[in-house]
Amino acid sequence: MKGLSKFLKNKNTVTILGVLACIAILFVGYNIRINQKTSLVKVYYANQNIQPKTLITEEMVSQTQVPASFILGDYYKNYDDIVGKYSNYNTMIAEGSIFYNSLLVEEQNLPDAVLYEINEGERLVSYPVTMESTYGNSIMPGNMIDIYVKLIDADDTNKIVYGQFYNTVETLGVKDANGRNVFENTEEERTPAFLYFSLPENKYLLFSALNYIRLRDQEEGERYKIEIVYVPNTVEYEETDPTATEVTSDFFYDFTLDKIRQIDDQQELYQELLNEMEQQQLKKKNAKNNTNTNTNTNNTTNNTTNNTTN
Repeated sequence: MKGLSKFLKNKNTVTILGVLACIAILFVGYNIRINQKTSLVKVYYANQNIQPKTLITEEMVSQTQVPASFILGDYYKNYDDIVGKYSNYNTMIAEGSIFYNSLLVEEQNLPDAVLYEINEGERLVSYPVTMESTYGNSIMPGNMIDIYVKLIDADDTNKIVYGQFYNTVETLGVKDANGRNVFENTEEERTPAFLYFSLPENKYLLFSALNYIRLRDQEEGERYKIEIVYVPNTVEYEETDPTATEVTSDFFYDFTLDKIRQIDDQQELYQELLNEMEQQQLKKKNAKNNTNTNTNTNNTTNNTTNNTTN
């Protein structure tokens, strides 16, 4: 014990031991570091060039292992988190690139995501709205709306007519004045400025023509003042002016076509739309008649029951 104590008290011995300990620590740390850098990790990569705003499919994704030092940022570790997303709008993913988090986005977060929701054969409509006209920002993507038209005739003592133009139209998007989706960020209050929906081509033509007449009359002070109203189809639209007259969609069809010059190849589309409107009005009329018939039948039954009881 005395020999060991004497050995440890020797300054040269302590120095040598300290140096050896430092070398051992450095050696172990270096090896750990090297192993971390050279150890292989599983990654998913693009097996082809992927253009911006492209849906990522199974055929585009392959798997391999690379040294951890090759990875330069946060990346997707799960296959299911990659397939179904879109390449970012400002990014082309080169063949062989690892799927980094910044390269992919959800469809609804694309700047023009609304364009991907249009059904085949339909046209996109963008219409200016306000907080008030969207029922306090309560019209959201996916909601069904009915489109009403209110028309004021300045040459007929400001006579008001109104009615349903189209019904059950799906809202595709709502954006603010800066083109940002109003509902994508729940922590930031955004004011609706544009409502997006799509219409079949024949309905799109008629709607666009009516909107053109609205804008022209607004700018030039023409006879008619036209207002287009969007109503959630769970809400019954009621005109506040008691003198207003409710009309059918046929009225606005005739009103619009009377003020535009049709191109030959559009006439067939307009005729299809007129036929469709007539069918809708017939269904609506039949449904109303059936309701009245059932009501009268119930009233008759109740009266008979009451008379029998008496």
